Parts: sequence; structure tokens; C-alpha cells
Amino acid sequence: MREIQLPLNQTQKVRLQRALQQLESLHAKVNSEASVTVADTIPINLEDSILKGHGTAERDGEMVATICGVVERVNMLVYVRSLRARYKPEIGDIVVARVLEVAQKRWKLDINFNQDAVLMLSSMNLPDGIQRRRTAVDELNMRNVFEENDVICAEVRNFQNDGSLQLQARSQKYGKLEKGQLLTVPPYLVKRQKQHFHHLVQYDVDLILGCNGFIWVGEHVDARDIVAEDQVNNTEEQNTKSSRASEDVPLETRQNICRIANAIRVLSTLGFSLTLEVILETVNLSSMLNLGIDEMLGSEFHVVVAEKEAERRSLLTKKKR
Repeated sequence: MREIQLPLNQTQKVRLQRALQQLESLHAKVNSEASVTVADTIPINLEDSILKGHGTAERDGEMVATICGVVERVNMLVYVRSLRARYKPEIGDIVVARVLEVAQKRWKLDINFNQDAVLMLSSMNLPDGIQRRRTAVDELNMRNVFEENDVICAEVRNFQNDGSLQLQARSQKYGKLEKGQLLTVPPYLVKRQKQHFHHLVQYDVDLILGCNGFIWVGEHVDARDIVAEDQVNNTEEQNTKSSRASEDVPLETRQNICRIANAIRVLSTLGFSLTLEVILETVNLSSMLNLGIDEMLGSEFHVVVAEKEAERRSLLTKKKR
């Protein structure tokens, strides 16, 4: 059972343990055939041309698992996906990153990986929107686009021969993120989905679930232009705008950002997968209980969320039968 470090009283411990046990039993029923531990045999048809992928090995004519996880099959490829693992970038991943260094024609970024990623000046749109070769002037203005400690959104482009990871930001949905909170969660809690950008209309908030475990919750913007043209020509104006960023966000929007961020923190502590549906249900639950934003991080709300999630998954399991 997952160890959760919370100041629980005896009643809360019993309730939380019961909810987590129910969730584990439901998971075991759904994934009884797919879940494997080390040395378990993976059932395959020996007559088929099977490719052995990550987490598998051959022993005495059988395919066995070398790690604990879930068996996945993609065409002829069979591999074991670890349930809890560090972030492993894949081309096309949406990531949220923090700028570490402004270097020659590139930015070095922290993406919660075992090495820093690189965003080349040539891999992003220019402020004027014109497709052209980058000049020395563009390189001199790099710090006006992104500087150290800025939070940005980008996409994994490719891997270089030396193993370094390159990103790209050639779209209006990518770029600098402002007026919000950056959250860090275990990467395995964020599953790869068709959509990682979410506009929560009812809260006027943007939610970006980075595949690398960095999650952004911030005020909604219609277009994520990397930098406006007048910002390049007027650095002083840019600094003035950034210093007043928090003042421009309405109080209600700031409260919504904090409530959504705390919902994500609670789900992360409990070890639940972070999907839009579960996050919104947790936010709505806190509102129904008339909890203050700070009260959401209390022990009782963690227990209630675990109980509601167990109830929700139980109902889903019954509907599938």
C-alpha cells in the first residue's frame, strides 16, 4: 500500500486505508492479466513473430518480465511499462520547462529529466511572425524573449546523436507562461493523452499537464504569442509589465488558480492519475464542502477525496459489466 505522510487521527487512518484497499482491489480485477512482477511469464503465441521490448527477456523458450509493471502490446512489440518511473521523453511530448541559461543561439531548460533540454533560436517563431533566417540581432534579443527562471511550454522535437534533447515552440500555443503556478508531480501520474492543453472556461484558467511532471495552472490567454513585437523594441516596458503581472489578475481568478493547484497537490499526494476529469471533480468537491483554499490541504479532505475516488471507480466498474 502506498505510504502517505499525513497527520491522520485513528479514524482517518482507518477510512483512508479502507478506501485505498478498495482502489487496489478494483485495479487488480481490471489489470489481473496485464500486471506482472519480476520473473512472471508473459503469455504470447510462439507462432507469431513477437518483438521483445523493454522489461522483457527470454528464458527456457518463454518470455518473462524483468521489471514490475503492466504488459503493453503495440503490433508485434511486447514490452512492460513500469508503473512508477522517471520521465522518459518521447518525440511529440508536451512539456513545461524552466529556463536555466541563455546560451549562444539556444536556451537550456530544466524538464525534470536526467539532463537539460535545449531550445534552439531557430526552433521557435520570431516576434514579427516572418519566416526568415535568424540574424545577429535576433541572437542579441534572446533575453527579451526568454530569460533565466522563465517558465515556458514546448514540444519534444528530437534526440541528437550525443543524447541531448531538443525542443521546439513553433506554435502560438507554446511560449512563455505567466500569471500562474508551476507544480511538480511524479511524471508517472501524467498519462500521455490526445489533449494536454485545457481551458477551464468556468474558472477562466488554463491548465497544461506536462508529460514531464511539470503542471501549469494560470490565467487564460487567447493566444500564446512568444513575445510581442513592441516588447523586443522596448525592454523597459516589458520589465514594467512583468512586475505588474500579478496585479493584473483578478482576485477571483487567482483564487481559482490556487484551488485547482491545491486539488492537484492532493491528488498527487494520494498517488492518483492526473486527468482533467479527476481534477475538476476534486475542485467541485472542495466547493461543495465549502472548504477554504488552505483547508483543502488538510488531512480530512485527503481522506474524503480517496473515498470519493474509490466510489467513482466502483461505479465505473459496475457500468462496464
